[in-house]
Amino acid sequence: MESSFNMLIVAAVMAIFVYGMIAAMLGSILPDLSKRFSLTPAQNGTIAMTQAIGLVIGSLLQGPLIDLEGKKVGLVLGLGLIALALFLLPRSKGFSSIRLYMLILGVGGGIIVAGANALVNDVKTDNPTALFNGFNTFFGLGGIATPFIAANLLGGNAFRLCNLTAALTVATLAVHAITPMPQPTGVVQFQLSDVPGLLANPGLFLPAMLLFLYVAAEVGVWNWLVKHLIAQGITEKKALNILSFGFALGLLAGRLVVATPLFNGVSATTILMGSSVLIAVTTYLMLQFKDANLAWASVFAAGVAMAPVFPTALSLVGAKFPTGTATAIGMAVTCGWLGLVASSPIIGGVAGGEATGLKKALLLLPAAGALMFLVTLAL
Repeated sequence: MESSFNMLIVAAVMAIFVYGMIAAMLGSILPDLSKRFSLTPAQNGTIAMTQAIGLVIGSLLQGPLIDLEGKKVGLVLGLGLIALALFLLPRSKGFSSIRLYMLILGVGGGIIVAGANALVNDVKTDNPTALFNGFNTFFGLGGIATPFIAANLLGGNAFRLCNLTAALTVATLAVHAITPMPQPTGVVQFQLSDVPGLLANPGLFLPAMLLFLYVAAEVGVWNWLVKHLIAQGITEKKALNILSFGFALGLLAGRLVVATPLFNGVSATTILMGSSVLIAVTTYLMLQFKDANLAWASVFAAGVAMAPVFPTALSLVGAKFPTGTATAIGMAVTCGWLGLVASSPIIGGVAGGEATGLKKALLLLPAAGALMFLVTLAL
């Protein structure tokens, strides 16, 4: 029994790690893809939006899929789609095929991010906020790994990075295939007709609205930071390392801190309110610096500020919906991806002139932080 429980933890950790790598993937490969295929900022925005649409589809699918077939089927399917997309990306012929493969990558990612967090919810604890933040430190490790490997081991080669990450995803899939997981309920807990009523419940609506704004900010950094820094005169290698040891390391550090006993007496809403204010401030400062060291410091601070938001919001949903958790979490996460669907074409469209346009477009990130503060007031 104990070995099965340990395997469950390992499986959840590996899935969250893989998703961390995927979250940093587009931002890490976009500079190389843009050079190879002469992609415009608007096309970059469309690619990001297409991946976000895939994430929405995956999140919508995973709830009924897991309720009917179980978490193992959902996670294995999601990991399989990720591996397929990553193996296909190096065979891209141009903008259209990249867009298709990123859609597949998004569907797989949408399934595993909600499925893995639903798996974490099976680990019972008196402090779900600390539990979710602790597990999601491995998301930060995955986020560190992708740009670090791209910059320092693969010379920024997008296709080699895709192949390596695909191999790691296949290994993770193998672990999930042999891991005993809770049996499915066999019943879809929430029907499509239940969605309006569910979203009217403040226990789901407010965390979902928070995630809509938060994902636009966090994934906005993952997808666009490297290109922004390059536009400011920072080399591609330094820009990738700032994403890795700045933003991703900040996410990891922030989640480790929130998972410690130091925050045991701090309510989830207090954590979310403080994070919202810091996100608005740090993402604005992040856009002001052309010096690599100052950029790193502000990006690291932004990562720390964002760290608790996603897992803490999901812990609120998990506590509110002890049955049908996968579907409830999937709906909240789907609202998050919709924020990315909305923000990606806006950023890509406004960017235009790259050096000045992208900086202007990315002011959307501190604006999202300010709006998050208003949502946390309602929480």
